Amino acid sequence: MSQTITGSTGMKKSIFPLSIFFSAFLTFSIFTTIQMKILGNYIAIEEMPKTYLLVIILFWLLTAVAFTLLTSYQLKNSYEKPMREFAEATAKVANGDFSVYVAPRHRADKMDYLDAMILDFNKMVEELGSIETLKTDFISNVSHEIKTPIAVIQNTAEMLQNGNYPEETVKEYAAAIKDSAKRLAALITNILKLNKLENQRIRPLSERYNLSAQLCECALGFEKIWEAKKITFLADLEDMAMVESDASLLEVVWNNLLSNALKFTEPGGTVSLQQTSTEKEIIIHIADTGSGMNENTIRHIFEKFYQGDTSHATEGNGLGLALTQRILQLTGGSISVESTPGKGTVFTVTLPAGGSSYE
Repeated sequence: MSQTITGSTGMKKSIFPLSIFFSAFLTFSIFTTIQMKILGNYIAIEEMPKTYLLVIILFWLLTAVAFTLLTSYQLKNSYEKPMREFAEATAKVANGDFSVYVAPRHRADKMDYLDAMILDFNKMVEELGSIETLKTDFISNVSHEIKTPIAVIQNTAEMLQNGNYPEETVKEYAAAIKDSAKRLAALITNILKLNKLENQRIRPLSERYNLSAQLCECALGFEKIWEAKKITFLADLEDMAMVESDASLLEVVWNNLLSNALKFTEPGGTVSLQQTSTEKEIIIHIADTGSGMNENTIRHIFEKFYQGDTSHATEGNGLGLALTQRILQLTGGSISVESTPGKGTVFTVTLPAGGSSYE
């Protein structure tokens, strides 16, 4: 009989597969019969002792057993064992364990199809682990960012409800509630917009327009802020720089970059907006004399919810630059940053002149 055992994955493994044994014995019997017919022309087979025939049959029986055991061993080591390990690894991944790694069976210069499948599996598990980490971090960050303004709104509303305050204090508390509500609304808007951009549910609309005029309009929208902080704002723009892109999406880019520049620049500092053109590109520099960033902050600045300067954390949600980068990727542009701690930061945006590279 074929003896089987059950592995940890619930699959049965055969120690002595009868199918291989019978196939081997049948094959050897056929070969022996053919051999006997050939030898029958020279030897009187019918005169051979019966014991000789029994010995031949026993010999091929033992040969079939040996062949079966050898084949079973080869299958176990070459196929069943790696596939069992592979099945156990997939079961772990299915249960949420993304730390799984399956070692290839051969060196890089001797890999077969199973090794290639294992390498692809390891890469897939690594990507799934990264996605799971990003998802966990995203949920954690969103929860934190939403919790803060809600707490402000709740606490301020309770103080207004339980106290008898002067009109000026009431207005101050109402302004705090309004600011927190605006921050919460901006957070939700940015999350939804970034999610749509990353899932390509927002398709850029191509239209030809004057980028210089758009930059000027966006800058003037922050006039009250730079005047209130006594910041010197310098603008050096061409009269006309035509682009073919999505005006509404690029407006988000300029507003985010200008807002950051003014936010991180101390009163009395300087923010500059410069736009130049070449035959192939339109280049926009937005510079400030703010606190600047170190190399570690620069490496993470375009990540969602990352805020290098925690002293301004209450003024943003860490989504602006992630949103900016994604928009520029979709519209055929690019963004880079140069910064020196204590001296300031320069963001450089490059767009295709006259038209964009996306369809």
